[in-house]
Amino acid sequence: MIHFHRYTWLYTLISALVIGAGLVSIFTYGYRFSIDFTGGSTLIYKVKNTLAKSEIEKSITTRKIKIVNVDVQQKTIHIQTSAITDAQEKEIQTDIKKMSKGDVQVLRYETVGPTLGKETGQKTIVAAVIAIAGILIYMSFSFKGFNYALAAVLAMVHDFLVVLGSYSLLSRFFGAEFDLMFVTALLTTMSFSVHDTIVIFDKIREYIGGSKNTSAIASLADKAVTETMIRSLNNSLTIIFMMVSLLLMGGATIRFFIATLLIGTITGTYSSPFIATPILILLEKRKNK
Repeated sequence: MIHFHRYTWLYTLISALVIGAGLVSIFTYGYRFSIDFTGGSTLIYKVKNTLAKSEIEKSITTRKIKIVNVDVQQKTIHIQTSAITDAQEKEIQTDIKKMSKGDVQVLRYETVGPTLGKETGQKTIVAAVIAIAGILIYMSFSFKGFNYALAAVLAMVHDFLVVLGSYSLLSRFFGAEFDLMFVTALLTTMSFSVHDTIVIFDKIREYIGGSKNTSAIASLADKAVTETMIRSLNNSLTIIFMMVSLLLMGGATIRFFIATLLIGTITGTYSSPFIATPILILLEKRKNK
């Protein structure tokens, strides 16, 4: 049996550094929000010959269209503007076709109004709150104790902050957009985090039983984590290998979605034994004093 709880200080330090870096990034750089939240138009084209960013911006500006962002990655052009009509999109496409001297393939063309974007943001917050409340209620009844639910939710908040902070860094340095696919990945991460925690907590509850010996709670929790560690790692590695394959071989449209799921899977696997369990041990010891 490995005495995992003895290294709680190390887990706390690692989490503080990761979350701290993420929070600095959030408050310093923020996010690059997609039209799902801000409203506007997104155009993604694949061209025959690579174009300069300045050429594209000049072409769009001459048509009196407000540019939010233009990103050129080899032969893929990502353009974000204020809301435009179908006719204006055709004009932009024609200009790019002339400049690239070849065919233009439309990978994405989408327009969202600002009102719908605001509504999407509100629904995202509501969905997250409902998810947290549901987990608290379910685990409180299932484990017949609020401490299990509170520890699981705090670990989930830990994962939430890690993913949010990491995505801010991806947004800053790799151009990732805060869109609905990211929200989907974030909620999936929350679900995965709790799923892994429940497995460990169920084994801890089985060993602890009705014991009121506070010193035994830590050792029994370590025993439970030791016995479930291989199962958790095998389950997570299966998902991680699949995510890495999709990240390397998948298309550009799902790249950051997969990256978010990968980060969430790793932090979810880490937080269940090293964040949720130490919190549960602390809460149970305080309850039994």
